[in-house]
Amino acid sequence: MKTPHPKHDFIEVRGAREHNLKDVDVDIPRNQLVVFTGVSGSGKSSLAFGTIYAEAQRRYFESVAPYARRLIDQVGVPQVERITGLPPAVALQQQRGAATARSSVGSVTTISSLVRMLYSRTGSYPPGQPLLAATEFSPNMPQGACPHCHGLGRLYDVDEATLVPDDALTLRERAVAAWPGAWQAQNLRDILTSLGHDIDVPWRKLPKKTRDWILFTDEQPQVPVYAGLPLREVQRLLRTEQPPSYMGTFISARRYVLQTFAASQSAMMKRKAAQFLVGTPCPVCQGKRLKPQALAVTFAGLDIADFTHLPLDDLAALLAPFAAGADADAGADGAPSRLSAEKQLVAQRIAQELLGRIGALTGLGLGYLSLDRATPTLSPGELQRLRLATQLSSQLFGVVYVLDEPSAGLHPADSEALLAALDRLKAAGNSIFVVEHDLATIRRADWLVDVGPDAGERGGRVLYSGAPAGLAEVEASHTRRYLFGSDSRPQRTRRTPRDWLQLLGVQRNNLRGIDAAFPIGCLTSVTGVSGSGKSSLVSQALLELVSAHLGQRAPQAEEEGGAELPPDATAGDDDPGAAASAQDDAGATRGTLAGAVRQIRRLVLVDQKPIGRTPRSNLATYTGLFDGVRKLFAATPAARARHFDAGRFSFNIAKGRCPTCEGEGFVKVELAFLPMAYAPCPTCHGARYNSETLAVTWNGMTIADVLHLTVEAACEAFAGEPGVLRPLQVLREIGLGYLRLGQPATELSGGEAQRIKLATELQRTQHGHTLYVLDEPTTGLHPADIDRLLLQLDAFVQAGNTVVVVEHDMHFVARSDWVIDLGPGAGAQGGSIVASGTPEEVAREAASRTAPYLAAGLAGG
Repeated sequence: MKTPHPKHDFIEVRGAREHNLKDVDVDIPRNQLVVFTGVSGSGKSSLAFGTIYAEAQRRYFESVAPYARRLIDQVGVPQVERITGLPPAVALQQQRGAATARSSVGSVTTISSLVRMLYSRTGSYPPGQPLLAATEFSPNMPQGACPHCHGLGRLYDVDEATLVPDDALTLRERAVAAWPGAWQAQNLRDILTSLGHDIDVPWRKLPKKTRDWILFTDEQPQVPVYAGLPLREVQRLLRTEQPPSYMGTFISARRYVLQTFAASQSAMMKRKAAQFLVGTPCPVCQGKRLKPQALAVTFAGLDIADFTHLPLDDLAALLAPFAAGADADAGADGAPSRLSAEKQLVAQRIAQELLGRIGALTGLGLGYLSLDRATPTLSPGELQRLRLATQLSSQLFGVVYVLDEPSAGLHPADSEALLAALDRLKAAGNSIFVVEHDLATIRRADWLVDVGPDAGERGGRVLYSGAPAGLAEVEASHTRRYLFGSDSRPQRTRRTPRDWLQLLGVQRNNLRGIDAAFPIGCLTSVTGVSGSGKSSLVSQALLELVSAHLGQRAPQAEEEGGAELPPDATAGDDDPGAAASAQDDAGATRGTLAGAVRQIRRLVLVDQKPIGRTPRSNLATYTGLFDGVRKLFAATPAARARHFDAGRFSFNIAKGRCPTCEGEGFVKVELAFLPMAYAPCPTCHGARYNSETLAVTWNGMTIADVLHLTVEAACEAFAGEPGVLRPLQVLREIGLGYLRLGQPATELSGGEAQRIKLATELQRTQHGHTLYVLDEPTTGLHPADIDRLLLQLDAFVQAGNTVVVVEHDMHFVARSDWVIDLGPGAGAQGGSIVASGTPEEVAREAASRTAPYLAAGLAGG
């Protein structure tokens, strides 16, 4: 290990007070791999990202022209007294691909622009066709988009089957499921009655001409409406020309769906409309999104859509001869077509650049991805590695790279490639600061900064800053116990399956007709290298087949943002094959369910998606505990005297909330050349409520005071209120005692959101027979928090439920009842069950890449 110079090779932080940091002073060496450790919520991210990176970015923006600052997303000014010796910084954080972003692997890494240039300058053109500019190979540019589908690759419309899922229902019984609800639905039924249609006849018995008109007509007749009256009475009133309740305008189901999807400002309404749209491949471009002239150009016998659909490993093999100076481009029929000297040179240069960038991706274990793979289908870990690969290609020097759990979503075998990449960045003269829980990564550090000792108010102190070996002497550190093996992890009693849930002939993504058996009444971990098919088996196939058996829609985590396109239309920014690729991922699972399926009566997906989209959604409202709190306030003598009900104490209802900030607690401040700022509301000063509401207290606290309590403090405050105390105790037991009750959902990490959902489930009365599915629940968790998580999942199983987890943490897997290992490799080299059995049995499987790491987990290493 390189020993840093005592003074000038350090970044000196003085008086850091961001979030829960308690006036922290710490010296951190440059040009080293520095790992920030500590339990979840201890303050390590506040130090690494909220303080060091934020200050580096702030200083950089001071040198940027004011007009340009408005174009860049900026973080706030950190609460810190002074930082010296700070170089420029680049942050690589965990972020999910936005559902509305028309982006892909190719666009995130900027490789797609090189590919378009390759086809423009060196592609084989049909005789007589003029050369095309690079932009004409982009489906998102008017010059390149297919004129028939406008670059979407699919045409969207509705059909009777989706609009009317149950044709035994009558119009009164909402046979047309795509129509709006409440008054609007009644309005449309009343209009149809005025038009002479019987809304009490089963849909299937209506004449086809009538059904087609109701669903598909573009006519919008305006007719008198007699609200709520039966057909015979309405006809009488029309004959006698009685005055109507009002005049109503009819809109067909098709017109309503298309208008809502195209024009609604509500993301929820767009998503609802999208579920009724049916996509079919565009007959002109065959789903490839480009105009015919662009698709007629080939390179190595492939059009650009087929080229970007190849896995990166295969793409590298295809480009290698051109990078070496090959002078022939094999056509689709295999016959070589000579490249001119100029084209040969251009092809060589571009192929070399492409190989370099692709090599950075394959070196990080991403060779199974294709350039057209849409970013919403990628995990946060995959996205972070894409960004890391881009940085490896940039060859920057003297930069601080700040990474947020780069091992997240990585199989231990893939972590080696990640660590090698970080070593290359460090060797190039950069500083690597990593917030991490993975013990293998921590052991590779040159320097450790351990923050804690606990979470929230009980954390925020630097317990240790120095070479890893020195942490062994810090007894207050939770990390020390796991890093140096001085604390044995709790053991579980291995359960014997009471029956089996079988998936037969599963075909989904890279799963090719496999059979899988999940033990009922057990905790099962599904393992394998990144891209081996774990999520395809569990988060897609298992969910969809069990949901179909239960007669319900498969539970799906809501995506951030709106629904820009229907679910099967997530298209890539610059890659013409992205629409088809996303459709492959979104396609239905093939396979059958067998075994003891009747023992599963309920299905719950516990994912890491946010518990809400706005600051109005928070821990207290999501778990339901705030309902009990509001009832306690409404029952006080002061509230009864004022005739305040429980609704008065909701910051989402006008009568109780502050009128200035409408219950937000803050107001936005527009600054011309600076990032958007948020200031406490000048009226309520952040309390969210109006003065009349805040005049009511319970045990000396206002309702705003309660929202500022941590879970830990709230457990003491509501010790005598079982209805409120129970959810609080569960939150504390699952390791979230440091969170504030009113903490906005937008401030919670994915791991925190997932544990809040778990806590909400744990509050329910357990009747057994529920299948819980979790995807990498240990992401963002310190080993001490993982032990807590295992105890909670064990409680689910103890109550007679079944838990299936996609997981990479080998200590977690070692304590499972059953393991299903997929692989052996990723993408086309994966998709098979390599081993299935107890952790000990899988650890002995020679063909499994998981086995050696699982063996170490069983041994406690």
